Amino acid sequence: MSQEILEKRVLALKYRPHRFEDLVGQSTVSQTLSLALDSHRLSHAYLFSGLRGSGKTSTARIMAKALLCSNGPTSKPCEVCDNCKSANSNRHLDIIEMDAASNRGIDDIKDLIEHTKYKPSSARFKVFIIDEVHMLTTQAFNALLKTLEEPPAFVKFILATTDPLKLPATILSRTQHFRFNKIALSDVIHHLSHILNEENIDFEKDALDILARTGQGSLRDTLTLLDQAIIFSKGRVNTTSVVDMLGLIDPKLMDNIFSIILNKGDINQIIKDLENYEVSQICDEMSIYLKDKMLNKDRKFDLLLFDRFFRILSDAKHLLAINSDGGFVLILTFMKMIEATNLKTIDDIINQVEKIEVRKETPVVKTIEKPIEKVIEKIEPKIVENPVVSKPLFEEQETKIEEVTPFDEVLIQTNTIVDLGIIDSIEVSNLDLSTPFDDLPTIPQKQTIPVIEETKEIEIEPIIEHQVQANIFQEIEVVPIEEVFEEENDIQNELYEQLTAKVYDRDHELGECFEKNFIFNGFENNKLYITSYAQDEDRKLLYKYFGIIKTFAQDIFGNDVELDFKKEEPSAVEKQTLTQTSIIEKREEISPQEEQINSTGSMIEDIEMSSGCVASMNDNTVVKPSQKELELNDILNSKMLDKAKELFDIKKITVKTRS
Repeated sequence: MSQEILEKRVLALKYRPHRFEDLVGQSTVSQTLSLALDSHRLSHAYLFSGLRGSGKTSTARIMAKALLCSNGPTSKPCEVCDNCKSANSNRHLDIIEMDAASNRGIDDIKDLIEHTKYKPSSARFKVFIIDEVHMLTTQAFNALLKTLEEPPAFVKFILATTDPLKLPATILSRTQHFRFNKIALSDVIHHLSHILNEENIDFEKDALDILARTGQGSLRDTLTLLDQAIIFSKGRVNTTSVVDMLGLIDPKLMDNIFSIILNKGDINQIIKDLENYEVSQICDEMSIYLKDKMLNKDRKFDLLLFDRFFRILSDAKHLLAINSDGGFVLILTFMKMIEATNLKTIDDIINQVEKIEVRKETPVVKTIEKPIEKVIEKIEPKIVENPVVSKPLFEEQETKIEEVTPFDEVLIQTNTIVDLGIIDSIEVSNLDLSTPFDDLPTIPQKQTIPVIEETKEIEIEPIIEHQVQANIFQEIEVVPIEEVFEEENDIQNELYEQLTAKVYDRDHELGECFEKNFIFNGFENNKLYITSYAQDEDRKLLYKYFGIIKTFAQDIFGNDVELDFKKEEPSAVEKQTLTQTSIIEKREEISPQEEQINSTGSMIEDIEMSSGCVASMNDNTVVKPSQKELELNDILNSKMLDKAKELFDIKKITVKTRS
């Protein structure tokens, strides 16, 4: 090829490598092939794969020339023999190069196989170079298999592709596979500077860095951009011309952007300057800028700030991927980056919390003794007062009193805070204040710290005189004092019912056996207490499905639940059934007798207690052992009810179960 024609070619073709030493960034491949040629350990088929512009086709041509050189096979062709000259000018008859993208059918492969039957015309080998081999059809691959596996001794195959995953495994197993790596940025810059020095063109290193980064590891793409930059910059490759040519953001503008972000300045001017750029390109340029600053260990940024900025840019790319408005995404990204500079690290927050001084405030205790003494003097025997406990287990509800007494008048006039410790110290010996709830456990009061409690306001409704004469029935609402305990039991019972329903859903027979033999005793400290009455076949059935029952219990009560079984004889269940039956009979006998009493007097309705009292009176079947109840006689003969009779002169009592 004449020197004049060579001078007019583009840089990618003009500076195509002709020796293994000229390959850029592929030292592993060039070294392996050179040693194979020198040691005469040659394969009949080679496969070159890698990124576009990484040197696959150039290496295939160098390999073919090295095989056909008159002094070869050698890793260093002489470049003066007829074979080398013909190979360099792409005119050698024994080097057959085929583009599989345009010759991909089975007929083309048949023609190629036909050529393999004839010996080379002038050289030692006949070399077939098939470029973009992954474009062949399945039938063409199948037709090539036999020839590729056992070609004639004078035939060599060199296959090149950018997508080796599309090749059949049968092709891959018949070739030596060489993977071409992405060319390093430093190697590309060094090669560009060498070419510009050969061409006597001035350049700036930053401009070459931008060109190499834009080429993304492809040397052919980078050389094409360099050709364009030489033309655009009028013979001098500088940063400004390269940035303008590629449509990238000027590095000075990028410095200004991050300066405003770090100083929390106004971003309106930045938004106007970036209107001509794509938002995705801006995000990419900012990521490259931050990566460069991270590698150079810029003091303006710390590791935490790098992490936050990269996360914000990643979120921006995600928003753009779902077709969000580009301008909105850009403004949001800048505002988030400015806000990220205000965030404190965990260590800073901990140090700030440790510096806070804790202020100690002493509680003020106010005790008023005189009003209490007056109240005690005016207490009448008809007032029922529950003993004051420091921290009761259950909260007391408000009591509505429809009759104003002298004691109530004193309480109305006194709106001050009363120390309940003083009331506990007052002796009230003349009143019998015992109730059925005296046996409940209480927590002893601590004397070290005085407790201040506010007295609850008592609602007092005025009674009109003619209404009292007309209505001889007085309604007293007795509110349960163990409501919290009842709610907890109700929740536990509902959970146990869910467990039973889940066992029924699994197997109806298993559910009946479970409900008949297991009695719920409570749930406390991640332990499910169950009383078991299972015998014989039922016991075997429950033991067989114990794993399923335990799994259901963990789903409902928590993964840490443990099943605590207490075995009892079936006779205990029968006794409880008889006891419940007797209670129901007594209830039926007492109710008709009480209905015959004169209807004049007061009436107490809806006596509702928690599970510790009469919560189970409405059950008509076997009562669960976890519920404790009082019999009807215990309620009617209780001291609290007797005291209520004395206070209100009650002549009729009706007990209704909770429905």
